[in-house]
Amino acid sequence: FAVRNADADHAIQVLNQEFAAELKSGTLSEIVAEPNLATVAIVGENMKHTGGIAGKLFNVLGRNGISVIACAQGASETNISFVIEHDDLRKALNVIHDSFFLSDTQVLNLFVVGTGNVGRHLLSQIHAQQENLLENKALRLRIVGIANSRKCIFDREGIDIDQTDYLLENSTIDATPENLKKEIIGMNIFNSVFVDCTASPKIAELYYDLLSHNINVVAANKIAASGDYEGYRRMKRVARKKDVKFLFETNVGAGLPIINTINNLINSGDRILRIEAVLSGTLNYIFNVLSPEIPMSRAIEMACEAGYAEPDPRIDLSGRDVMRKLVILAREAGYPTSQDDVECRLFLPESCFEGSIDDFFTKVKELDGMFEKMRAQAEKDGEHFRFAAVLDHGKVSVGLRTVDSAHPFYHLEGSNNVILLTTERYNEYPMVIKGYGAGAEVTAAGVFSDIIGIANIR
Repeated sequence: FAVRNADADHAIQVLNQEFAAELKSGTLSEIVAEPNLATVAIVGENMKHTGGIAGKLFNVLGRNGISVIACAQGASETNISFVIEHDDLRKALNVIHDSFFLSDTQVLNLFVVGTGNVGRHLLSQIHAQQENLLENKALRLRIVGIANSRKCIFDREGIDIDQTDYLLENSTIDATPENLKKEIIGMNIFNSVFVDCTASPKIAELYYDLLSHNINVVAANKIAASGDYEGYRRMKRVARKKDVKFLFETNVGAGLPIINTINNLINSGDRILRIEAVLSGTLNYIFNVLSPEIPMSRAIEMACEAGYAEPDPRIDLSGRDVMRKLVILAREAGYPTSQDDVECRLFLPESCFEGSIDDFFTKVKELDGMFEKMRAQAEKDGEHFRFAAVLDHGKVSVGLRTVDSAHPFYHLEGSNNVILLTTERYNEYPMVIKGYGAGAEVTAAGVFSDIIGIANIR
C-alpha cells in the first residue's frame, strides 16, 4: 500500500508495533518503505473487452527504460494502476499520453551532436521535412538538444532550428562528453534518439551508456562500429536487451542501403560468402579524373577542392577509411573481424605519410611520372584503376587493382560507390548496389533515413 513520503517512518513504526509477534516469529518479513515513488493509473470505459491495452502500456514503458515496481488491474477492466520511480513520472506521463491519447502522432526527441557539413545538412533536411512528416506520416521530430564542438543547448520543449547558431553562440554549457551524457540522461525524455554527426572517438564512447538508458543511437561516426570487436558486440547486445536501435547505415556508402540490405539477407536465412566493393568516393574520384593532363598530385588537389577528400588527404589515401568500412561490413555479415585482420596494399610509399601536408604534396609530385606510366598502360590494356575492398569467406583485404570493361567496377563514375554481394542465394549473379557514396548531403539523408527507421513508419 502507498502512503505519503512524510508518513513513511511513522507507518513503519506503528506496523512494527502491531506485528511485533509475527516479526519475531518470522511469520512476517521485515517491513520496509520505498521512498520517492509515484502511482499512475490509466482509466476509461473503452478499456473494457479491448485486448492488448496492458501489453501496449508495459511495452512502451519498457522501451523507454521505465521500470514498473508494482501493478494492479481491477476486474471491471476500467483501471490499470502501476507504481514507478518518481524521477520517471514526467517521462511516463509523456510516453503514455503520446502512445494512447495522441496515438495519431508519434514524437521522436532528437539530440544532434555535430553541426559541421553533415550535421548542418541534416538539420536543414529535418526542417524542410517536418511539416510533410507530420501531415502524411503523423511523425513529429522534435530537436531537444544540439551540440557543436564548443557548446551545447537543451530544451525539452523543442529548439527552433533557425535559431541554432545564435543559441549555441550564447550557451553557457560546454560541449564536453561528460556534460552531454549528464544532460541527455538527466533529461530522461521519452522516445529519445542520439544522433552523432561527428568523427570524435570521445563521442563514440558515450554510445554504450546512452543505449543502456534506453536512448536510441544513430551514428554517422564510424569509430564505434569499426573499433574494438568486443565493444561493438557489447553495444549490439545492450541495444537488443533494452529494445532500442543502434543504427549506422551511413558508416558505409553514405546514403546507400548497404548495411540494411546485408541485415535483411542474413535475417531471412541467407549467408554472405563474398563482398567486393569500391567504398571510397575520394579514391574513386581521384582515379577517374587521372589523365595525361591531370597527374596524380593534381587529382588529389581536385578531390580536396571538391570536398571529397579530408583536409589532410592522407587519411583517405592511406586506405584506413576503407579498412574501417570493410570491417563494419564483415561484422554485419557475421564475421568477427578487426582492423588488424585487414591486409592493406598501399599504392603510395610509406614515406608519403610522414611529415607535413606540404611535404606530402612535394613527394607525390615526384611520383606523377610513375603514375602516368601506370595509367597509360592500363588505358592501353582497356582497364581502369579501382581501390577495392574484398571480404572472401572471412578473409579481408584492401588495395589498388585494375578492372576491365566486363567488370561492374569499370564504369563507376565520379565519387560513386559500388558493392557486390555474393551469397548462398545470390551466387552465380551477385547483388549489386551502386550510387553516390560520398558527400555531406547524401550522408545526412542516410542519417535522416535511420532516424525515420526508428519510428517504424511506412
